Amino acid sequence: MPGMPLRSDSPPKPLTVAELTRRVKSLLESQIGFVRVEGELSNWRVSPSGHAYFVLKDSTATVSCVIFRGALSRTPFQPRDGMQLIVEGDLTVYESRGQYQIVASRMSEAGLGLLFQRFNELKEKLAAEGLFDASRKQPIPLLPRRVGLVTSLQGAAIRDMLNVLRRRFAGIHIVIAPTRVQGQEAAAEIAQAIGRLNRHGLVDVIIAGRGGGSIEDLWPFNEEVVARAIAASRIPIVSAVGHETDFTIADFAADLRAPTPSAAAELVAANRAELTSRVQSLSRRLEQGFFSRLESARLRLRRLIESYAMRGPLDRLAQARQRLDELIERLSSEVAARCRDARARFRAANGRLDALDPRAVLARGYSIVKRARDGRIVKSQGQARPGEHLRIELSEGRLRAAVIKDEDDFLDGV
Repeated sequence: MPGMPLRSDSPPKPLTVAELTRRVKSLLESQIGFVRVEGELSNWRVSPSGHAYFVLKDSTATVSCVIFRGALSRTPFQPRDGMQLIVEGDLTVYESRGQYQIVASRMSEAGLGLLFQRFNELKEKLAAEGLFDASRKQPIPLLPRRVGLVTSLQGAAIRDMLNVLRRRFAGIHIVIAPTRVQGQEAAAEIAQAIGRLNRHGLVDVIIAGRGGGSIEDLWPFNEEVVARAIAASRIPIVSAVGHETDFTIADFAADLRAPTPSAAAELVAANRAELTSRVQSLSRRLEQGFFSRLESARLRLRRLIESYAMRGPLDRLAQARQRLDELIERLSSEVAARCRDARARFRAANGRLDALDPRAVLARGYSIVKRARDGRIVKSQGQARPGEHLRIELSEGRLRAAVIKDEDDFLDGV
């Protein structure tokens, strides 16, 4: 009809992602704006710039939050994961991620978070039972020959510990009891792994731990079943959970706490080169000390002979000279004997260090036989089935072999 505008059937112009994000941001800031929210603090992290990033959560939902350096400096307490907080601030959208968040202007404590409360309650209960008493702690062996690792096979922690152990003492034997270290089933698996190592008596010391993470990630090491398994262990246990600032119930129950898994490996494995150098240094100091005392005795006797009192009758002088010769001979004999004893102790200590090296055993004609399918060492005939493939480690090189059924088969193949 004349005068009527023509309808356009074309769709509306599409929005860019940035335009859509700005519209959502504008709606949130205008329709909601300032909020006051209560929840449990988690994943607290302070950046080098001084701004802090964290998550506020309850049983069903989470919201990301940021508090900038100025507002954080006015916070009258040190925020920690697990605290129950009331956060006040503006609801907005972080455009780069398209993620809504609260820009906090003020935070206050609403009481302890549930996890933090559970932590304190269990800590007080076990402490009252005496599980953390210093009298229960077992000493960590100076030169353990076998070390057990209770940790995950997938984490970076196991790689760090293996690298440190092999670098510091190449001959040390390592037994891994793999377990999950995160999730609902992890605590029971950790306790079972500790129990297995104790039942079989395969190791001299155990390291139980994992790398860093949130309080939820580390929580299996705060469970009662893990604490009681550590306290019941006949084998000394070093806890190595998270980073230096992370503390768990397992740390209090363990015989020794290490700040990180790598540090635990360093505490457990002595540095072989350092031990050898220390023994040699002590031997030199002992020898030098004896000769120094001998020289001091000679000087004292010489001063005595040359003193005014000794310038008397010739017979007293002759007797003093004879006594001096006797003392010198006795001192020389004693020093020589003690030096021989010191050298013998050094050789014995060095021999014990060499005896710990599996390569010395292999050099005497022995070999290590392992099953190809899982790398386990074969100690008896029943551990290898006929037809099973084996790896044989020699002093120089390796061999591959297979188990034959009986002796007749072996003779047929000659």
